[in-house]
Amino acid sequence: MDNTALTLLELNHEVKTHLEGGFRRPLWVQAELSAVSNHGSGHCYLELVQKAARGDSIVAKARGIIWRDRLPLLRHYFESETGQRLAAGLKVQIQVVVQFSELYGYSLIVHDIDPAYTMGELALRRREIIRQLTADGIVDMNRELPFPELPQRVAVISSPTAAGYGDFCRQLADNGQGFGFRVELFAATMQGREVERSVIAALDAIAERRAEFDVVVIIRGGGATSDLSDFDTLGLASVCAQFPLPLVTGIGHERDNTVIDEIAHTRVKTPTAAAALLIDRMAAAASRLSELCTRLQRSAAALLVQRRRELEALSARLPMAAARRTADERLRLMRLRQALRQSATDRLASTDKRLAHLRTRLTEGSRRAIALSQLKLHTVAARLSMVTTHRLSREQSRLQLLTQRVSDNAPDRLLARGYSITLHKGHAVRHPNQLRPGDRITTRLQGGEIQSTVNKAQAH
Repeated sequence: MDNTALTLLELNHEVKTHLEGGFRRPLWVQAELSAVSNHGSGHCYLELVQKAARGDSIVAKARGIIWRDRLPLLRHYFESETGQRLAAGLKVQIQVVVQFSELYGYSLIVHDIDPAYTMGELALRRREIIRQLTADGIVDMNRELPFPELPQRVAVISSPTAAGYGDFCRQLADNGQGFGFRVELFAATMQGREVERSVIAALDAIAERRAEFDVVVIIRGGGATSDLSDFDTLGLASVCAQFPLPLVTGIGHERDNTVIDEIAHTRVKTPTAAAALLIDRMAAAASRLSELCTRLQRSAAALLVQRRRELEALSARLPMAAARRTADERLRLMRLRQALRQSATDRLASTDKRLAHLRTRLTEGSRRAIALSQLKLHTVAARLSMVTTHRLSREQSRLQLLTQRVSDNAPDRLLARGYSITLHKGHAVRHPNQLRPGDRITTRLQGGEIQSTVNKAQAH
């Protein structure tokens, strides 16, 4: 057994010799980018991983390096072909050379990259999002909304500093037909990892005021083509598909396409194309209105011609019809006059008979009424005489009774029965309080009067 010890450097050198000796030629490797870091030296450092078939657990990991002399060429080639920048989350197929450094360890030096593989992965991810939206039954919801005839109230989702937003507003303002548009910006981040959160927040703000807008325009214009993948998320696509207003997207170039382009109501190439779409819709509505006005004028003119002809025909027929109607009315008037004369004669004869009958009945009725009145008068006179006699007898009895009561209460009678009357100044004294000591009083008796002076008046 050889007990000779190796230094770490010697061991790493042996590993390098065997590893690089076994992989002398470049190899194509498929992996996922979990991190992409651009170093200040100009090199690009990649972290390559492979995940398990089920779940997100990492089963393999390696470090990749793109040297600065190859980085511009590979980056331009990849981004121009895929429309994506090298970023975490992309699956790539790269050509590498295995390298081992005694100081830094195992690395994969990237010599080439296959854009077609990544494009297939991106397309697969987009198809998966579309499949999920279809399974949820919402993929066509926004496309099925009716596009407004007059899209004048426009909500725009864009970066406020984007050149595309300025182009969009200028084209709407300078349209040759003089159409008026009201544009309100809902600012959002249009590139990077904040795209999904920012655009969804803008859509939520618009949804709360959806009655104030006719259409929503999402424009990006001027950004890098490699940033389009930021729009390919299930969350953003789901909100866009179910949005209650028609969406118009202009976030890429002619050959670029995103998931929200697929599910939006209308997709155009650029922000200016979005403005042109709205202007065209207004122009189409104006054209239809002009056509309707023309048709209305023609119909009105044709109707006037028709009515004029009918009036002329009626005017030509009017004299003959008037003469015929006059003759008919004259004949009718003669018949009515004859009927009226005969009716008046018959009515007079009938009235004479009725008057004679009424005169006879009135004479007989007058006689009966006079006889009945005389009988009633005799009866009333008899009853009145009887009542008067009874009333006189009753009143005489009452008068005698009153006379007797007056006689019984006469002062002389009272004095004769022993009563006296006290007078003071000619008035009868009824209470001691009417007198004061020293008052002169007269007491009248049956046989005469007594004059007295009051010494004391006391009430009981």
